[in-house]
Amino acid sequence: MIDRKTDLDAIVIGAGFGGIYMLHKLRNELGLAARAFDRAGGVGGTWYWNRYPGAKSDSEGLVYRYAFDKEALQEPIGNNRYIDQADMRAYLESVVEKYDLGRDIQLNTSIESAVFDDSRSVWTVTTDSGESLTARYLVTALGVLSAANLPDIKGRDSFRGRLVHTGAWPEDLSVEGKRVGVIGTGSTGTQFICAASKTAGHLTVFQRSAQYVVPSGNGPLSDEFKAKYRANYEEVWEQVWNSYVGCGFQESDVPAMSVSEEERRRVFQDAWDRGNAFRFMLGTFSDIASDPAANEAAAEFIRSKIREIVKDQETARKLTPNDYYARRPISNEDYYETFNRDNVSLVSLKENPVREITPNGLLTEDGVEHELDVLVFATGFDAVDGSYRRMDIRGRGGETIRQHWQDGVSSYLGIATPGFPNLFMIYGPNTVFSNLPPAIETQVEWITDLIAASRKYDRPSVEATKSAEDAWTAVCEELAGHTLFPKVDSFINGGNIPGKRRGVMFYFAGLAAYRQKLREVAGAGYEGFVLHDDSSPTRS
Repeated sequence: MIDRKTDLDAIVIGAGFGGIYMLHKLRNELGLAARAFDRAGGVGGTWYWNRYPGAKSDSEGLVYRYAFDKEALQEPIGNNRYIDQADMRAYLESVVEKYDLGRDIQLNTSIESAVFDDSRSVWTVTTDSGESLTARYLVTALGVLSAANLPDIKGRDSFRGRLVHTGAWPEDLSVEGKRVGVIGTGSTGTQFICAASKTAGHLTVFQRSAQYVVPSGNGPLSDEFKAKYRANYEEVWEQVWNSYVGCGFQESDVPAMSVSEEERRRVFQDAWDRGNAFRFMLGTFSDIASDPAANEAAAEFIRSKIREIVKDQETARKLTPNDYYARRPISNEDYYETFNRDNVSLVSLKENPVREITPNGLLTEDGVEHELDVLVFATGFDAVDGSYRRMDIRGRGGETIRQHWQDGVSSYLGIATPGFPNLFMIYGPNTVFSNLPPAIETQVEWITDLIAASRKYDRPSVEATKSAEDAWTAVCEELAGHTLFPKVDSFINGGNIPGKRRGVMFYFAGLAAYRQKLREVAGAGYEGFVLHDDSSPTRS
């Protein structure tokens, strides 16, 4: 007979969007003894750590939030179209306070290891302080973008100024009046560039890849707009749940090449004027992410805007991308206009690479030493699986998660993986490509229902089958193959990390299709999972 006694029913790793809601569902709704752990000094996950100037949501704030609290949902977060980092963190803190979650969140605590006991179907989790706890269920809410990528550049440790990664921004650091260098021009880097350029003495942008950037259209929400939203918020969220990307707008079903060139430019201009990169990529035409001709039409429109906006022709040339428009869509308030400022300069690292970091700054191959007070790495993250690989997670027979994924990341539904019973991942590998909060909320609620079912039928162990994982991985690979995303190096496929095996990281059929798949799996008695009544391993 299995010993059912554990310190806790469930342990949650992470206290960001996923971890907060998971703790609420497990403790307040299922009545389980649950505790969440986070290495940070406060809740918020990525919204705790990313305090860099300019940090804000890149999906519109009305749909970048929880939807489960209908009363709170009617009031916008902050006053602008996009949510600033401080407002986002305050919002998440308010959710923790409202649902009395703080007493079961252990901060300033890193999880060093999580080991599954085959004989008892129990996880043993050990913290950085040496504390060891057992739990039946382990839920990882590690964050898709939380394992910072800090490139190993010669001389990095010799720099006498402040060297920081945007994903761990010190609260005491101001760039006002300083000589600042920033490496990286992704979503985070471009946000930082737009904000820092307005206060830095001089900002040098070290560009690794030229980006397609669309205006965000950010600005204050009028009282009239807020009133309209309050009156129609249920319809707004119904559209989110039944959409492709969950960003709060109607995605297009019109192929780009089915209309005239004049009409395409009119549609692109309208989206450019309205703002938001996801709207530009998915709300204009249906096939920008899949058809090369449609993609080139969108890309050339953005290139024309660069030539129109940037006054210096050489700077405009360096800023102009020539590859597919197939990275994470980026939008900012005034990115290209920033390079017209006298205190901003651009270095293309493809043409003039970094030779080394010196005590005084950064030396490029042309022999120029760029003297800096602050060097900022906006170099992104080892996305999706990076945080898992940095933790000692061991499943059946002592197999580590790194061993399980040595030939490429995989999962079933982005939630579970065979050999690791009762381990449920929030936004794990091959999860849905979508606006994060609606997708996270979808998964948390589904995991809650699965745990409830296992307890109802007195099944101590829940495990995905290998055949289910293999089939899901094949589906994700097939879907990705119909898009242009695999053709450009980015965190979407692991191509942003030198030496990392490239592969499929997401399910590209959309949020509505993903939610339907989850309903079908649950309706079929959690097809693809084995709910064990003993600790025998899954074979198929």
